[in-house]
Amino acid sequence: MEERDLIQNYIVDNFSADNVCEQKERLKAENKYRDILELTDKFNRQSVSFQLSKKDALHGWLKYKEGFSANLVNTFLKDYGIVAGNNVLDPFMGSGTTALVCQMNGINSVDYDIMPISTVAIEAKQNIMRYDVNEIKTLIKNFGMQFLPEQYNKRTPYIRITDTAYPENNEKWLQFSKEWIEKSDYSDEAKSLFKLCTINSLEECSYTSKKGQYLGWDSRSKKVIEANRQRVEKGKKPFPKCHFREDIGDVKNTILKELKKALVDIENIQSDYHDYPRSSITYKENSALFELPKMQGNYIDCVITSPPYCNRYDYTRTYALELVFLGVDTEEKMKQMRQSLLSCTVESKPKKEVLMTFYREIGETNRYNYIEKVINENPVLNEVIDALEKRNNMGELNNNGVIRMVKGYFSDLTFIFAELFRVCKSGARVVFVNDNVRYGGEVIPVDYLCTSLAEDLGFIPEKVYCLHQQKGNSSQQMAKYGRVALRKSITIWRKP
Repeated sequence: MEERDLIQNYIVDNFSADNVCEQKERLKAENKYRDILELTDKFNRQSVSFQLSKKDALHGWLKYKEGFSANLVNTFLKDYGIVAGNNVLDPFMGSGTTALVCQMNGINSVDYDIMPISTVAIEAKQNIMRYDVNEIKTLIKNFGMQFLPEQYNKRTPYIRITDTAYPENNEKWLQFSKEWIEKSDYSDEAKSLFKLCTINSLEECSYTSKKGQYLGWDSRSKKVIEANRQRVEKGKKPFPKCHFREDIGDVKNTILKELKKALVDIENIQSDYHDYPRSSITYKENSALFELPKMQGNYIDCVITSPPYCNRYDYTRTYALELVFLGVDTEEKMKQMRQSLLSCTVESKPKKEVLMTFYREIGETNRYNYIEKVINENPVLNEVIDALEKRNNMGELNNNGVIRMVKGYFSDLTFIFAELFRVCKSGARVVFVNDNVRYGGEVIPVDYLCTSLAEDLGFIPEKVYCLHQQKGNSSQQMAKYGRVALRKSITIWRKP
């Protein structure tokens, strides 16, 4: 079958199940951008996820499932002629793949992320050529000789969602290890590596497992044991037996295992990269919504990024262990973190007032008004919101917050896109990895809707790469509305 025939399988011809809602604007966008849609073998599902990077030296140091591969970044840097001395931007840094690939090629990068996990990752990774191998070996030896004092009673902090996540001995070891490294005389580089290795050990040493939208719990945990006791008292069946791992790791040995793996990478990379290119990673732990507007214009040569998807996944829950360990250790702090993220959960509240105040404070009220106008007048976005509101009135959305989330998501992204247009040089490409989604029987073409908004702001849509692997629907949606294949896409826009 020729590609033009294959591509038809990735074109959506019905956005509204049973034709309940208006879909004229979505169909127009589908027709408008189909000429730049390219079914590609250059990338696959592993390229746009963590899977290709998790075994890579250095890139796999942080166990971060939402990242994309180093191969993807290298491909676009080569395709668009980005060379040493150029400036690349990643407004959603995540595990730091874009920044690290750029650093290895002598390319400067500017990176933002609001999650402290990203800060730990980039601090440890960017030191790859600065580590003293003998110091790391000494650190491993000395930590291996540590024993928990008999009278030690301190425990790692917890909030409601992480309470009893670890066996009691692990709770003590985590706090002891943290205090031990902080009080030590090791270099800042060695301490940053130890912190990252501890972060990577948390899940393995716990009764939890990351399960997409939530944190899953092992049936051996006190939380599940107590829940089952209460269920049995009420005459209900206990939760099914569930073990995420045969043995819960102990903190000391798990951290040592992570340190030893990192040491191998350090020795290999330092041996292979004698003439490691000099470049800068400029990183700020904050939302790009409030950092990009302060960046100088016409500075960036290329943007390679992947925002959180519009899929209701709450990173503050799936990464709760890591966040609490890193200081987001009260319910209020966690709530603030959740609201500061890009609007991609049903709990997200509109950022309109906050952004309006911010733009006024930096003297850019007119710019705020312009971006708000683009959002309000985009016909595809308006049609999507109208369709979701109709479905909600029919009782077909399982959470009223979906409408607020979708509004907030594309509003937030439009502010990002507008600032990207301003900070990019003429000819710069913007590479965005994202997935299409479906709610209440309504398909939201995230790739084309974002491209439409970017075009409204001045970008020239150049390419939409479509992966062969399509995204599935939830079992509930398929049972009620049938299956619709959803594109996994990489959109490419160019500043004229």
